[in-house]
Amino acid sequence: MNRDLVEQGKLKIDWARQHMPVLNAVRARFENEKPLAGLQVGICLHLEAKTAYLAQVLAAAGAQVAIAGSNPLSTQDDVAAALAASGVAVFAKRGCTPEEYRHFIMQVLQTEPHLVIDDGGDLVHLLHTDAKHLARRVRGGCEETTTGVLRLKAMARDGVLAFPMLGVNDAYCKYLFDNRYGTGQSTWDAIMRTTNRVIAGATVVVVGYGWCGKGIALRAKGLGARVIVTEVDPIKAIEAQMDGFEVMSLREAAPRGQFFVTATGCKGAIARPHLEVMRDGAILANAGHFDVEISKPDLAALSTGKRLVRPGIEEYQLVDGRRLYLLAEGRLVNLVCGDGHPVEIMDLSFALQALAMEYVNTHYESLGPGFHPVPREIDEQVARLKLEAGGIHLDSLTPEQEAYLRSWQ
Repeated sequence: MNRDLVEQGKLKIDWARQHMPVLNAVRARFENEKPLAGLQVGICLHLEAKTAYLAQVLAAAGAQVAIAGSNPLSTQDDVAAALAASGVAVFAKRGCTPEEYRHFIMQVLQTEPHLVIDDGGDLVHLLHTDAKHLARRVRGGCEETTTGVLRLKAMARDGVLAFPMLGVNDAYCKYLFDNRYGTGQSTWDAIMRTTNRVIAGATVVVVGYGWCGKGIALRAKGLGARVIVTEVDPIKAIEAQMDGFEVMSLREAAPRGQFFVTATGCKGAIARPHLEVMRDGAILANAGHFDVEISKPDLAALSTGKRLVRPGIEEYQLVDGRRLYLLAEGRLVNLVCGDGHPVEIMDLSFALQALAMEYVNTHYESLGPGFHPVPREIDEQVARLKLEAGGIHLDSLTPEQEAYLRSWQ
């Protein structure tokens, strides 16, 4: 093992730990109570410093932990090396092939986990298809992201989800902060770091105005950009308009944009009709989970060739002479070209994951197979720990006020 790589990764994990007071509070209790003692936990998440610390917290709870990366390009090799040196079974490397990516997840599943954490649904999908034979001990698990929640809900509707899964992505302390503030900041951190371009004065097109899109648009506006939002949902479109953004179809916005950022969770959000009318030099980035939101087949079909012009930037030379620039191979730009969400944001999300793991293990029999929300009390526990860490105190309702709010008279 490369000791320099391990030491570099340890420094990154330690930096994350120092700025995650909520997860530290959870860890302190876990170390004392060992709520996951004797259990095997399987994880498929973006393997960077904050994720590594979550894995260590679950190990401190008594679990044997195995982890794979949830994206071929988001693993940080120094962090993976340091995590492995700490005793966690790590199956990941940056730049793995699709075959290696699947193999690594299968290696995690071969530990026959009792509990799982997934990001995007690939691990759970394998447990219901090619790896059904490895699902016998699974009590349940948690899903981290919007794309994975959509897949789980589809499985639940079809009656095939074989164990309880909690939608951590849908918890208030996840989507209000992680999806909005985390995605908003980390997406622009990565785009600016990779392109070295100015955002002020540029025209930015945000495709999709869910919680991630809201954060991306808000941060672009704060950087001085002119922001256009495109949507398929009429209610979200009105919201974007009232938030002060131009709203139009993507076909109308395509010739105007200089930066395009997708955050839809759907395939083909940017496709051939849009690519055909984009201006020369347009920059394309994806902030959704999979590399299908910007149609790479359509981009290739319109091109005579491509070249890597900077790390993380592919220049596509179109038949008509225009050039379009794709960031991060169309994968999650904030993790492929950056460090992902800020530490303080992931402190909330991963504290939810840790507490949800404990909850699933305690209640899996009563929950039963299917998709379940994170209980409100876990959400509030994480929020209160966060406020306490910042020295913030809240008011409390008096008994008279509580009675008033319960009354209908």
